[in-house]
Amino acid sequence: MLFGLDGVEVGIIIVFLTLFAGILSGFPVAFAIGGSAVISFAVIAAFDSAGLLIHEAIDSGTAEYAALVADGVRPDAISIFRYPELPTYATSLFPQGWETALDRNVGFLVNRMNERVLSGPSIETLLAVLMFVMMGIVLERSRIADELLTTMAKVFGPLPGGLAVSIVIVGAFLAASTGIVGATVVTMGLLALPTMLKNGYSPELSTGVIAASGTLGQIIPPSIVIVLLGTLAGDLYSAAQEERAQLAGCSDALTFLGEPAVVSVGTLFQAALLPGILLAFLYALYAFVYALLNPSKAPPVALGASKSSEVITRNDALLWFLGAPIALIVVFIALGQVNLRGTQTVIVDSYTDSGQTASLRTNVGEECAIAMQDLHGADAWAAALAEQAAIDDAGGVTEARQLTVEERAAAVEAKVADTAPIGTGIGLIALLSGLVLVLARGVAPSASPVPLLAGAAGLLAMLLVDILFISPLTTPGVTVLLIALPLVVVFYGMRHASSRLFANEIVRVVFPPLVLIIAVLGSILGGITNPTPAAALGAGGAILLATFRKLQEQGNSGKMVLYTTAAIAIMLLIGTNFDMRLGQEVVLFENYVAYLVAFAAFLFAMFGLIWSCVVLFKGGVLSPVVRETAKVTSMVFTILIGSQLLNLVLISFGGEHYIQQFLRSFDNEWKVFIIVMLVLFVLGFVLDFLEIIYIVIPIVGPVIYGGTFDPKWVTIMIAVNLQTSFLTPPFGFALFYLRGVAPKEITTGQIYRGVLPFIGIQVAGLALLALFPSVVTIVPNLLK
Repeated sequence: MLFGLDGVEVGIIIVFLTLFAGILSGFPVAFAIGGSAVISFAVIAAFDSAGLLIHEAIDSGTAEYAALVADGVRPDAISIFRYPELPTYATSLFPQGWETALDRNVGFLVNRMNERVLSGPSIETLLAVLMFVMMGIVLERSRIADELLTTMAKVFGPLPGGLAVSIVIVGAFLAASTGIVGATVVTMGLLALPTMLKNGYSPELSTGVIAASGTLGQIIPPSIVIVLLGTLAGDLYSAAQEERAQLAGCSDALTFLGEPAVVSVGTLFQAALLPGILLAFLYALYAFVYALLNPSKAPPVALGASKSSEVITRNDALLWFLGAPIALIVVFIALGQVNLRGTQTVIVDSYTDSGQTASLRTNVGEECAIAMQDLHGADAWAAALAEQAAIDDAGGVTEARQLTVEERAAAVEAKVADTAPIGTGIGLIALLSGLVLVLARGVAPSASPVPLLAGAAGLLAMLLVDILFISPLTTPGVTVLLIALPLVVVFYGMRHASSRLFANEIVRVVFPPLVLIIAVLGSILGGITNPTPAAALGAGGAILLATFRKLQEQGNSGKMVLYTTAAIAIMLLIGTNFDMRLGQEVVLFENYVAYLVAFAAFLFAMFGLIWSCVVLFKGGVLSPVVRETAKVTSMVFTILIGSQLLNLVLISFGGEHYIQQFLRSFDNEWKVFIIVMLVLFVLGFVLDFLEIIYIVIPIVGPVIYGGTFDPKWVTIMIAVNLQTSFLTPPFGFALFYLRGVAPKEITTGQIYRGVLPFIGIQVAGLALLALFPSVVTIVPNLLK
């Protein structure tokens, strides 16, 4: 045995030392990983052929081993870590020779590339990475961060620690729009750090808040880290729970868990929302408290008044920015609670509902039944048995059958009778329009209220028409005709409201990226679509936003961008409300018209996007965006291929299985999870998140995702842990990014001291998530 270590242990050390050497060598990381896999395999094969690597394996043919199995110990649970006293025998790492292992590795690599990169189910989600990267780079290159920082500094600067608070807010904005840590840290370091230092802010607070806010892109969705983690976590969790169910004696994970073993990227976005907002709030709170305790190191700063000459009194601000919006939202929610607002769909199934099944499957073997009682509790098992007994006494589960014409008509009538008088769509239009009108009144209280009152009257008329003349059986075309006149009045009021809102500097700067972020996240969090189409919407929206800004810089009109945005909105609205299936036997005339309008809107939207790309290309924006997007995306996929090869090297000599056996030797699930988190934290000093996700997580994932912990919670804990690691001296990636753009008078020691409080906040956040997992799970549970 080399150095007194087991041969597998030496092999694992060789793999990771070669990996670290490759990364630190200066070669591009994407190629260093694949190269380190080839080199480490060659070194291990040479040592093994020379007889220097000997593995002590448990001898399964001994009486001691047979006695353990006879006592009920599962063979897969028997390892050298749990039972070191068992007899072993010496064997080489490659019993059949390294040539056979190499041949298997090549075959496995081809299969894995086909499954995970080229045509597997995760490829669609991985495409979201490309479009989220493009969305972030477009917004970065269009200098939206400049305007956000300038505007937020004017708003919060006069407050104690106001500049630091504005950095946190802009960091959260950029995190939600770019998701790229390096870009956010560099951008804010270049723009904000000189301003903060010039206005008397301490170097420690300035550098700390910039580095910490830049790492919010790790956790605030749409985060590339969560997209990549999610594609991997879904596979790991499903496979690990299937194995867990099999070991428990159950047929599958659905039977054992009582629910599908599934976790999606969209669900992880929902889970990450509240922790991300919480961390941003804690950062801002620390900056504000620090300024109160050390006013000389974070003084209030007046960076110039807003360009708007409108004077807004305190009473106007409280009424129109706080009171009226809250009242509208409360009324909207209350109407839904009393069934005055809600869905008006009258679609009924062609078949009856099948009978209700028991909450848990009870027709299982004795071993599975015992395991399910341990998992769900005796009360849940007893309730499931009682439910199944009642179903059996009633003759079993009722099978679905096709409804008759009369039964379908009766079901439709019942739905019509139960529907709310105000539809969800019209109610939502009224709410959003009402919010715009009251905010417009707030930003320009001295202007004439007549156009806004006309818009409000149009909203009331639209709601009245919906209540009196629109029933659940009214077709979409007739509905449009009935509300057309009120909509024209509403549009008149909204046009005046929009002009007043965009005359306000804050609204003009914050509103466009905010709408884009809400559109992208809202479509994912609301379950409307999955991350890939939402990412496409975000990339297209970012192109339009950048084009509008470029046209303004050139002194040209941005109406074409507005028309394109309107065409996209029309296309989405028609597609949501009209039946576009023209291949049916009976197609209503209004659906033909809607299809033609939607198709025309689609053609115009495509023309507008192409025209926008031409404007950006001529303005020198599109070319660097495409190059940078291609560079980042190709790096991600090359790292994915190289990491798969490195994992296969570990698998070939039993390294992955050896590590998993070590982790499973601990009976305490929390102890295993803490060990993994500490290892990930340390590896975060040397490896970027891509290497950790694709190299380390597949090794430890079957263990941490195969227990009782919620997979959403596990994934978010990993993301926050990596975020903490990227902040921690002396190797944190965010610190290197900031050091590269910080002025020469800022020392490395000041940067390190500045991030220490934020590291404490991160650790406190991790502890909070560990003690209260509901912080992670509450949003997905509410949206389910």
